[in-house]
Amino acid sequence: MYLKRIVVFLCVSFLALGSTGLATTLEDVKARGVLNCGISEGVPGFSIPDSSGRWVGFDVDMARAVAAAVLKDGEKIKFVSLASKQKIVAVSSGQVDLTSRTTTWTLKRDAKQGVDFTTIVFYDGQGFMIPKAMGVTSAKDLDGASVCVTAGTTSELNVADFARANNIKFEIVVFDGKKEALNAYASGRCDVFTTDISQLAALRSTLAKPADHLILPEVLSKEPLSPLVRHGDNQWKDIVTWVTNGLIAAEEHGITKANVLKIKETSKNPVVQRMLGKSGDTGSYLGLDKDWMVRAIQTVGNYGEIYQRHFGPDTQLNIPRGINNLWTKGGQHYALPIR
Repeated sequence: MYLKRIVVFLCVSFLALGSTGLATTLEDVKARGVLNCGISEGVPGFSIPDSSGRWVGFDVDMARAVAAAVLKDGEKIKFVSLASKQKIVAVSSGQVDLTSRTTTWTLKRDAKQGVDFTTIVFYDGQGFMIPKAMGVTSAKDLDGASVCVTAGTTSELNVADFARANNIKFEIVVFDGKKEALNAYASGRCDVFTTDISQLAALRSTLAKPADHLILPEVLSKEPLSPLVRHGDNQWKDIVTWVTNGLIAAEEHGITKANVLKIKETSKNPVVQRMLGKSGDTGSYLGLDKDWMVRAIQTVGNYGEIYQRHFGPDTQLNIPRGINNLWTKGGQHYALPIR
């Protein structure tokens, strides 16, 4: 019995030593010198290659801010294009350090699939897009319609819930990727295409005749979109969370890509001084240096600048901020205290 206890003790001690010897995501990223980030297969406004092949978009900028904070360079990042059904396992398996890819924060994903969500970056809701030629103005009039959805998303369950609640029936047609689902809709394989409303606006802009398609007024669900990281690495989760939170705080305080260095030197606001590393050392709480937030803002600007750049009135999408505005302007974004 005594010998058995010794063996058990040694095994437990070995496992404990092994677990503490594992490198954290921050250590891995610093050693590699590159942040691996999962993104979409190409959704205008969120993440898509430009004419030179460089990835651009709202989700892309959120990830570049993290790279700037951690690696002191927003270009030290490798983007990995992921289908919807891959975006969770790519993080949980360690294929990527972070997924910044229009992913809805749900209980099952957060509690059962080996990932942690960080903070909500975009408040959305699912909707329906149809050809205007159908002559329908409400989703409640779509009884019997075929609906294209993407595998690995919340869309299929939301559509089923909507149908039951309104006593109508849909023919659900599932596709592996969003491109395949959209192409099937565009070719007439399905009557309806469904996904988050912001993505409907983005993907409609890629169709041959965008004006021939209508996004119906019904909002089927709440879709809070958040970057996600591997479960269990609290430090890395904190870094991604607080970089994003800092971009929102920067907008609240009028700190922009153009003026961040000047404000750092001239502001007497103690909150701003702490945030920009002029006083205190908030970076040490995350394992980063004092200028972590300055670099993030210098790289992509504040939250409002990012939104305007990709969804503002000067863009093809022109998605009003609405609920994605600051709390002081009737929206939901509310920066947590950086102190």
